[in-house]
Amino acid sequence: MNVIAKTDRVAVPGVKRPEKPAHIIKDDAEAIAVAHRLAAEFVKGSAERDRERIWPAEELDAFSQSGLWSINVPKAFGGPEVSYVTLAKVVEIISEADSSIGQISQNHLGVVAAIRTASDKAQQELLFGEILKGTRFGNAFSEFGSKRAVDFETKFVDHGDHVVVTGRKFYSSGALLAHKVPIVALDDEGRAWYAIADRDAPGLTVIDDWSSFGQRTTLSGTVILDNVKVDKTWLVPGYKGYDKPTADGAIFQIIQVAVDTGIASAAIKETIDFVRTKSRAWVDSGLDHAWDDPYTIQAVGALQLRLHAAQALLDKAGHAIDRAVADPTADTVAEAQVFTAEAKILSTEIAIEATNKLFELAGTRSTLAEHNLDRHWRNARTHTLHDPVRWKYSILGKYFLNGEKPPLHAWS
Repeated sequence: MNVIAKTDRVAVPGVKRPEKPAHIIKDDAEAIAVAHRLAAEFVKGSAERDRERIWPAEELDAFSQSGLWSINVPKAFGGPEVSYVTLAKVVEIISEADSSIGQISQNHLGVVAAIRTASDKAQQELLFGEILKGTRFGNAFSEFGSKRAVDFETKFVDHGDHVVVTGRKFYSSGALLAHKVPIVALDDEGRAWYAIADRDAPGLTVIDDWSSFGQRTTLSGTVILDNVKVDKTWLVPGYKGYDKPTADGAIFQIIQVAVDTGIASAAIKETIDFVRTKSRAWVDSGLDHAWDDPYTIQAVGALQLRLHAAQALLDKAGHAIDRAVADPTADTVAEAQVFTAEAKILSTEIAIEATNKLFELAGTRSTLAEHNLDRHWRNARTHTLHDPVRWKYSILGKYFLNGEKPPLHAWS
């Protein structure tokens, strides 16, 4: 494991790529098996990585080299094209072990989906070929000072066979240790593209200044783009994923859901372990063991019930996305968005509840720094802020009451 803590707010050089091509997963069953194998290793250092803000460099290489970063590459281009039910389960399994590592894969997998939707065949062959080899995307999407998340000031200028990108980004999960950095930039018509730049391209600077109290090792930071050159073969018309009904937005969202169910699952397991091995029975209970406390028994049962409900909706959303990918109509896409919104609501609620309830049920000693159990609450509170759940309720109400389909963008 990488044991160097990263705390200085400095520009970080690009990362060396693995020498061998990544493995290619053969089917859904292998994807799940590989995720479990990796998770068993990732969980071992997760508390220390959070406490010391140690970058998961070796873990990330193992993750992307395992083939799990190409699982939604279409079969027509040599990929496994697993179902989105499976893809979400993979992210949940990894996130239960370390939610920062799970989140790092989110934008990469979302861009893979966007390439399928927006790119022509020649570009798909090039980009999917690189992804199958193990090329790892970070992201430079969001901007810190804009009025709304969809307002971008980053632009590019057309120079014939390439474009030149200028701007400044933040919330760039994965960018620090990426091989390529997809940049959301506008053309002169105001349309959003993914300009996928080399991580070490001249003018592209990633600064290690992520200071959130949660998701501390998502390899995020400020990205400065000073006349960054991007060959047009790596310029993806991302706007095409939202100018007509596609599943692209739901795909970005379902991965967020899976991170949160992973966090909730980890917190519930930590609660059970602590209650059974460290907690004491309450003085008025007349019991010898904390695990016999009827109030604790009821609470753990309720937590598991709510987690299972969120996971069931996650599966339902995955199936709806698979249908929308296969047949992208206004109705199939809206259904995928609505089911994903339902899952997002429940996953947010159980992630917050489970990570909070952990301390109530485990007792005061669970707050000791040596356990670092507060990382689960910090991670849940931070990650669930990516898009407001109160607006998911609005999507559901408008859809079921008035037949209004959700808006088409990456947050819906």
